[in-house]
Amino acid sequence: MKADCPVALVSMPFASLGPSPQLGLLKAIGRAAGFSVTTFHLNLDLAQRIGIMEYETLTETRGVLLGDWLFSVAAFGTSAPDHDAYFLNEFASEIHPLLDEILKTPDWLKHIRDVVIPGYLEDLAETIPWSSFRVVGFTSTFQQNTASFALARYLKSRHPDLITVFGGANFDGDMGMAWLTAVPWVDYVVVGEGDFAFPQLLTAFSNNVEPADVPGVICLRNGAPTSLQPQPIVRDLDQLPYWDFDEFFERTKRCFPDSKERGAIPFESSRGCWWGAKQHCTFCGLNGTTMTYRSKSPERVIEELRYYADRYSILRFEAVDNIVDHHYLRSFFPALLRRDYGFRFFYEIKANLTREDIRLLSAAGVESLQPGIESLSTHILQLMKKGITAINNVNTLRWARYYGIYMSWNILYGFPGEEKEDYKHQADLIRSLTHLQPPMVVSRIWIERFSPIFASPDIRHLRPVASYRYVYPPAVDLFKAAYFFDGEVENSVTDGILEPLVEEVEKWQNGWKNTEIPSFTYCNVPDGVLLEDCRMGKRELLLTELAAAIYVACSERPQTVRTLTGRLDVQYRTDKIHEILEELSRDGWMMRDGAHFLSLALPKEREDASSMQVYGDPLLSITAPASSPHSLLGSPQRQPESVEGRDFHILPDTLV
Repeated sequence: MKADCPVALVSMPFASLGPSPQLGLLKAIGRAAGFSVTTFHLNLDLAQRIGIMEYETLTETRGVLLGDWLFSVAAFGTSAPDHDAYFLNEFASEIHPLLDEILKTPDWLKHIRDVVIPGYLEDLAETIPWSSFRVVGFTSTFQQNTASFALARYLKSRHPDLITVFGGANFDGDMGMAWLTAVPWVDYVVVGEGDFAFPQLLTAFSNNVEPADVPGVICLRNGAPTSLQPQPIVRDLDQLPYWDFDEFFERTKRCFPDSKERGAIPFESSRGCWWGAKQHCTFCGLNGTTMTYRSKSPERVIEELRYYADRYSILRFEAVDNIVDHHYLRSFFPALLRRDYGFRFFYEIKANLTREDIRLLSAAGVESLQPGIESLSTHILQLMKKGITAINNVNTLRWARYYGIYMSWNILYGFPGEEKEDYKHQADLIRSLTHLQPPMVVSRIWIERFSPIFASPDIRHLRPVASYRYVYPPAVDLFKAAYFFDGEVENSVTDGILEPLVEEVEKWQNGWKNTEIPSFTYCNVPDGVLLEDCRMGKRELLLTELAAAIYVACSERPQTVRTLTGRLDVQYRTDKIHEILEELSRDGWMMRDGAHFLSLALPKEREDASSMQVYGDPLLSITAPASSPHSLLGSPQRQPESVEGRDFHILPDTLV
C-alpha cells in the first residue's frame, strides 16, 4: 500500500441505510491501485441518534429538500439563508404528512437542525482520526450535499491540509463546476464516472504531480476553475473489482447491536440505459452524461453475487441498474434458475414483459420490480417516449400479480400535449383493475436536469425548485447547481383535472390495505369458462363456446380481431368476434386499447413459477402443466367446434 496517501471515503446523510455502492466500488478500486482506503458510512451514526424509521422517512423526501435543509446552517454558517426556519411553514403541506407518519412535529425538525446535527458533526470530527488521512472523498446523490459540505467544513477548520474530493450524481455536468466555485471546502471534483479518474487522482497526489491534469477532474487554480478534460467511460464492466462493504456491516453492528435486520446488498450488472440510448424518455434525468449501455457477463454477475452471499451471509440483492439487459432473460436468469442459489432480487426493468418473462423472473428469485410503468394511457406513454402501450403495462401487472412479484410503479402527469380525456379514460379503466397492484402515487413530473423536457421549448419560466433558496446561500448559482426544477408546461392539464383519477387510485390503494385483496379469476367448467369477479362486490359470468375461446385466447397477451381469427381453430365470423370483444370490454371483463383486447381475469388455478424447467444453455423451455387452463376453449376435454350456423352468446351476469 502507498502509505503517503491514505484515503477516507464518506457517505453522509441522507443516503438510505444500506451499503453505499459508490463507497464499496471506490474502496475496491483504490485498494487495487495500491492505496490505503477506509470507508465511513456516517449516515448510520445519525440514524442511531434520531431513530431508523425517522431517518428513513427523511431520506425518502425528494421534491422538497428537507434533508439538505437540516444541514444547511451547519454547512454554511452565517451564510445559510434560513436561520429562522421559515422553510417549515413555507413547505408545511409537504412536510406535515411525513411528520405524521413518524408522530413528530416541526419543532422536532428544528431540534434536529439546531441541536442534534451540530453534536453529530462535532463527534464525527473529534472521534475519527482524520489526521491519519491525506484525502477525504465524499459521494453525493440526491440529498447528501449539505451534510457532506458541513462535515468538510468541520474537518477543514481542524485539519486545513486535508484534501477534499467530491463526486457522485450531484456533481455531474454543470453541477460539479457550480459547487466547486461556490463551496470553499471543495478542493477537487470528479465529474462523471470515477472508475478511472479516482485512482489517477490519488496517483497524482502520491507522486506530487498536478491533479488538475487528470481527465474527469476539476479544481480551482488562481481562483478560477480548470477546464474539464473528458475521461473515457468503463466499457468492460467485468474488469471492475468486487465491492467491499466490510466497514458498513461492522458499523451497523456498532450502531444497532440489537438489530436482526440484514437488509439487502446492492450490486451492479449494467450501466446506462439501452432504451434511453435509442429514445430518451421525456422526463428521465438519470444517467446524466453517460447514457451508453454496458452490462456484465452473466457468469461474472453470478460469481459476484456468490461472493457477496458467502462474505456477508445475505441472499437478498438490490440491483442499482437503471434497466435490465434484455439478453439476461435468455442467459442470466435461466442460469440462476438452474443453479438454485436461493437469491432474492429487486430490479428495474422495461415493462414490455411477456407471461413467460415474468414467470422466469419469479422462478429465478425476483421478488420486486420497478417496471417503468408511469401511465395507463397509450397517448401519454407516446408523449413520454416509453415505447410501450397501456394494454401491455396492464398485462405486465396482471402476470406480476399472478406470479407474486411486487411492482413499484406510479402514474405521472404534466406532459406537453396531454389531454383531459387521457386522465378520464384512466380513471374509468382503473375501476376494472382493482385486482392488480395499485400505483404508489399519482404525481406531476419533476423537471430534472439531463432530461429531454428540461430543454423543451414547451417549458416556460424554468427555475430551480423553490426549496433550494432556503438551503443554499445566494452566492450559489442554482441554475447551474440544481438538479430539480419547476416550470410551467404548456399544453398540459391542470391539477384539478386529475381529481377523479386521484380518487379512483385512492380507492384502489385502500382496497389493497384490506385483509382480503380484490380478486378476478377465471376457470374451466363443463359448459365453458366461468369468470368470478370479486373486484367490487361479487358477480359471476359464464362464457360459452366462441366467447370462452376468445376470452382464454386474450388472456396470455393482448390480441387483435385479426390475430384471433388466425388463432381460433374454428370457422368464424369476424363481426361476431368483434361484437363479443366489444361487449366484454364495455362491461369491464376485458380491456380495449385501440385495436387490441386483453382479458383482465387471471387463471384461478395457481401455477408455481418455481416448477418451471430450463433446458440447454441459454435456451429456455417452459412446459405448462396438464391442468393448464389455456387451451382454446379452456377445457382439455372440450374440443373446438365449427361455429357455422350457431348463435354463440354471453350468458347474463349471475350475482353471488
